Amino acid sequence: MKFSKRIQAIRPSMTLAVDAKAKELQANGINVISFGAGEPDFNTPDKIKQAGISAIEQNATHYTPVGGIEKLKQAIVNKLERDNNLVYEKNQVLVSCGAKHSFFNLAQVLWEEGDEIIIPAPYWVSYPDIIQYAGAKPIIIDTLDENQFKVTPDQINEVITPSSRAIIINSPSNPTGSAYTKKELEAIAECALRNKLLIISDEIYEKIVFDGFDQHSIGAIGKEVQKNSIIINGVSKSYAMTGWRIGYLAGNEEIIKQATKLQGQSTSNPTSISQIASITALKDTDSDVKLMVDEFQERRDALLKGLLNIPSIKCYKPVGSFYAFPDFSAFYGKSFKDQRVSGSIQMANFLLENGNVALVPGIAFGADKNLRMAFASSMDKIEEGV
Repeated sequence: MKFSKRIQAIRPSMTLAVDAKAKELQANGINVISFGAGEPDFNTPDKIKQAGISAIEQNATHYTPVGGIEKLKQAIVNKLERDNNLVYEKNQVLVSCGAKHSFFNLAQVLWEEGDEIIIPAPYWVSYPDIIQYAGAKPIIIDTLDENQFKVTPDQINEVITPSSRAIIINSPSNPTGSAYTKKELEAIAECALRNKLLIISDEIYEKIVFDGFDQHSIGAIGKEVQKNSIIINGVSKSYAMTGWRIGYLAGNEEIIKQATKLQGQSTSNPTSISQIASITALKDTDSDVKLMVDEFQERRDALLKGLLNIPSIKCYKPVGSFYAFPDFSAFYGKSFKDQRVSGSIQMANFLLENGNVALVPGIAFGADKNLRMAFASSMDKIEEGV
């Protein structure tokens, strides 16, 4: 059977592949400690689950408007103003089937062949493939661990061409756990405005920050920056709702209109039940989120303590998300049990096959020196794994 060139250019998600492999081994009775899954191990808070159950009991199980129900859009508008100091109208919001779907919609309506989209690396695995599927070209900027994996205006200026259209900022970051300060965001925003770059701000981990880090949305820097920014967010990470599949875009009304048109010809509306449950998540779960974040911080500390006791491993201390991104490159070029380790894929395979520990190769995120470790498992599992 012949398949399109578009789909043949897409790589399978390595993060999902590692998680699937770990679950397969566990199903076969092998005790695998997985640091691969990019989702909280907490259950969805009870009040959110109850809202979903009530929606079913009240027969809210039919089609909704393509871009989301009005009450959820209003809850998103309220949340953005309350938490992020961003003022939007409901017609500037599109609710989709997760933040990944939101980014996919955005890429398809904004970019085409010849366009260049700037991505700081390490990056979330899906950014380059979604951009390429739209016909555009990802322009990768390698960041440095000594700069906490954060891109600088000077680095952005070096890759600007007449074809540059946008830059993606993911703060807090998957996979590194780094996050930009307000001052750093101001410098990036000024650079983007000067170079006429649309800012795509992926803020899905915004509530998962540690050590009192002062989280900011880049759009809140000023009115011109907000006009030139698109916010991507959702309920998956902060509210332990990965399977509910609700994400959203907030930004320019015309962009939202075009993305809604595309969604109307693909998924149509997100699940009605999930939309109703998400209203409760956005309105009344701060205490639940705090409990999860406090636990994540304890797990981060335990993971780092174990990692840094291993000779030759270096690891930046994450300030957000639930990932660490240790540098394993000191082991590259060496052989262990007759297996030569030449990069992150071989390192991850060795650890899985010989230690029953699942990590995601850093090459999936554009950084082959590193492997990603999610501290979204229980403390017992983390301590056993390291």
